[in-house]
Amino acid sequence: MENGQAIDFESHIPYYIQLIDLFKEQVHQKKWLPGEQIPGEQELCELYHVSRTVVRQALRELELAGVITRRKGKGTFISEPKISEGLIQKLTGFYQDMVERGLKPVTKVLHQRVVGANPQVARFLKVQPGTLVVDIQRLRFINDEPIQLVTTYIPYHIFPPLATVDLTDRSLYEFLEKEGGIRLMRGRRYIEAVLANETEAELLHIERGSPLLMLDSVTYGEADLPIEYYHALHRGDRSRFEVELVRLSDQDKARISS
Repeated sequence: MENGQAIDFESHIPYYIQLIDLFKEQVHQKKWLPGEQIPGEQELCELYHVSRTVVRQALRELELAGVITRRKGKGTFISEPKISEGLIQKLTGFYQDMVERGLKPVTKVLHQRVVGANPQVARFLKVQPGTLVVDIQRLRFINDEPIQLVTTYIPYHIFPPLATVDLTDRSLYEFLEKEGGIRLMRGRRYIEAVLANETEAELLHIERGSPLLMLDSVTYGEADLPIEYYHALHRGDRSRFEVELVRLSDQDKARISS
């Protein structure tokens, strides 16, 4: 792999930061492509005439930034670009959000059943524990790569046909609105970082302990009735969420609070 750039040893900028910029430039210029393995530490030391400590610090920072991915026993690879999602700023589902971005999502339904709501699900849906709910777990793919694992709970009485509909290639929200006549009015979503357990790691094709973005969501219908609760896990190395912020005037704040 050729290198047309070099460390400026006369600069006051730390060597590892210069190295980070050089590596990012390699990616930007498509000299290093997503999924491509980069040279090992010793080769990078010789290529850029720096110590292994400098190389390791640069690689560590790049890994934290998601630019590279280290695979134990295999080497270091350029990460695939992250998939932007707008699920925390607008009331859409994963399927619709991906289609709007020009991507083709594929869904594998892992289970679809009617069960009694456990205390956590009942609390989110504001029903009594044991109330029948449709429990749907789906694994979502983009370009044949698993990106999201989501488990959805909807009270069975709201729309019983949901228990048997094929959701392999269709939006759940679209089905509820078009077939069930259910209007989805608003949602509340909570996001936090978690680590993948063994089962989640196996399904998402990542290592156990890898970072995940967890999204818990409650969707409300008319009369502020909870329609859906879902628990979604997004691969941290392939996902990022977009939020658009608007600064409100004092008049806007007063109107919203009234």
